[in-house]
Amino acid sequence: MNLALIPARAGSKSIKNKNLAMLCEKPLLYYTIESAKKAQCIDKIVVSSDGDLILQYALSQGVETLNRPEEIARDSTTSDEVILHAIKHYKDLDNIILLQPTSPLRDSNDIDKAYRIFKEKNANALISVTQIDNKILKAFIAKEDGSLQGIHNNTYPFMPRQSLPQTYQSNGAIYIVKRDLFIENPSFLPQNTHYYLMSEEHSIDIDTLADLEYANKIMQNKTL
Repeated sequence: MNLALIPARAGSKSIKNKNLAMLCEKPLLYYTIESAKKAQCIDKIVVSSDGDLILQYALSQGVETLNRPEEIARDSTTSDEVILHAIKHYKDLDNIILLQPTSPLRDSNDIDKAYRIFKEKNANALISVTQIDNKILKAFIAKEDGSLQGIHNNTYPFMPRQSLPQTYQSNGAIYIVKRDLFIENPSFLPQNTHYYLMSEEHSIDIDTLADLEYANKIMQNKTL
């Protein structure tokens, strides 16, 4: 069984009640629930939250809820803590697909394509990413004694950018991991982790009001 876990904490510093903030006249959480419902690879959808309004909204959308205790609903709470909490309640599952509500433009096709790669590669995990400028490989870090060294190695800083490998960063939209392996080693980057490349538009992550306004403009333009 594939469990789609949607972590939706009530507290948020950047946007008040962010997961229920309105985006094109619907709560932000709506879009992730809908994409999970339409994805063919998902067998069960669970919203994990400490917020009564969020839990009530999730139930109104016909998905299961998991009441998250206060100790794993803080600013410092990590996603692996949320997953391990869910695993204790849902034992009959094979894979966990973590879908954060802050990625409203990630759709069901993205989820199904990511899962297809996960299965075809026989991966232990998969992370959705967006392509970034590889000039970061030319950067330096300072050691404790004040001397410089390349952020990756001491050759890349002096190579033409065209010769450097392509670089990616997680966009926070999709994480897939095998349940048993995650219990043994709670990590999203175990050995044999593959990636699913998403467009810049679908990779929008809502963190600020400006992000919300930008996503709103994109979605409005799509409906015109």
